[in-house]
Amino acid sequence: MTFDPKPTASHFIDGAYVEDTSGTPIEVVYPATGEVIATVYAATKDVLDQAFDSATRAQAEWAKVSPRERGRVLTRAAQIMRERNRALSELETFDTGKPLQETLVADATSGADALEYFGGIANGLTGEHIPLGEDWVYTVREPLGVCAGIGAWNYPTQIVCWKTAPALACGNAMVFKPSETTPLSALKVAEILLEAGAPAGLFNVVQGLGEVGAALATDPRVAKVSLTGSAPTGKKVYAAAAGEMKHVTMELGGKSPMLVFDDASLEDAVGAAILGNFYSSGQICSNGTRVFVQKGLRARFVERMAERMKDAVLGDPMDEATNFGPLVSARQMEIVEGYIAKGVEEGARLVAGGERLDRDGFWITPALFDGVTDEMTIAREEIFGPVLSVLEFETEEEAIARANDTPYGLSAGVFTSDFTRAHRVIGQLRAGSCFINSYNDAPVEAPFGGVKGSGVGRENSKAAIQHYSQLKSVYVRMGAVEAPF
Repeated sequence: MTFDPKPTASHFIDGAYVEDTSGTPIEVVYPATGEVIATVYAATKDVLDQAFDSATRAQAEWAKVSPRERGRVLTRAAQIMRERNRALSELETFDTGKPLQETLVADATSGADALEYFGGIANGLTGEHIPLGEDWVYTVREPLGVCAGIGAWNYPTQIVCWKTAPALACGNAMVFKPSETTPLSALKVAEILLEAGAPAGLFNVVQGLGEVGAALATDPRVAKVSLTGSAPTGKKVYAAAAGEMKHVTMELGGKSPMLVFDDASLEDAVGAAILGNFYSSGQICSNGTRVFVQKGLRARFVERMAERMKDAVLGDPMDEATNFGPLVSARQMEIVEGYIAKGVEEGARLVAGGERLDRDGFWITPALFDGVTDEMTIAREEIFGPVLSVLEFETEEEAIARANDTPYGLSAGVFTSDFTRAHRVIGQLRAGSCFINSYNDAPVEAPFGGVKGSGVGRENSKAAIQHYSQLKSVYVRMGAVEAPF
């Protein structure tokens, strides 16, 4: 291993690395080999107090900085991130196991996009003037204070930037806890923000397990909690934050539908289903894991998908020829294996893949199921792995009803050459982030988030500003005050 992924220390607080080995040790495992590549330690109460106190102090000063200067800091951070994309991508590959072919174009780059976008709009965050005849009202958009971010393990660099960029643009500070499975990338983002000119203490990283996340959600110094994670975890964090009347953004899981009509481009639909099921080894919350294919196209769709799956290259993730990596952990591999077994047991036809490789690390070949029905476990529960389920439908009305029959509502996609039908169907699908003749595009300019059990609030775009700021309304009376006595 020529690249050393070991961090300087576990935490980054008040502009410097901090270590406290009295916290619970957390091993960092390279998913491609199962090798322990680093150890970090969970934040103790003392470490958390340092983080909250430094964030509180820094936020008070940062709120006085002009929005234009805040934007310059974020823009400089984006530039530094792009200049170091190779090193950040290699670290992301060691952290997650995702192929370097993917991390080079999808991880630090998308994080830089978020920093650049919110850096660009920071000085446009204005209020409004409301005329009331002689009197008038004006509004001021103010920061919330200290925000807490809790990250997931599938896109650690992207997620920390998606949460931190709008938070800092609005004048907040951030205390961020990465997933214990992928704790390394956020530390590099902390270094970059400091180098770009963010004051010490404005962005802090603390490591930890569930108890640290609970502390972030309940500490009185925290005004806002933003979580990316599973629906069960989201419900717990949401409830804890609600008990303290904190602002929340919950970006949770999904069991999203992709509807493919007979008149769709077969190659485009298959390609999108590959992106929506097998990119990042299927470990993406918005994945379209229920692929509803109209009866006349289903057989050709399954046949072509099986053919294209033969082009998956499961090799060394650091080799840019590799295009499919391992699952993130032994536990996640076991979960996916269990779902594949359940699919076979319940009568679905395993067309291709779904095999555990006889090698070190956490490798399963991408799995294609045909003959899946709505009541099967693999069609109901989020797997978070490379398992694609094909379900047949006949009519548009049937497809819409079945697609919506889920407690989730994160994403949905429609493939058809009839654009009238495309918009008609999308208009009836209950999901927050939708696609027509495409899947899983997530530009920072577009809002991202779900409905129903997939979460509350939105990340990215101007919509995120609403979730990291609050409005103050000021009534101005120009004449005398009239009173009854």
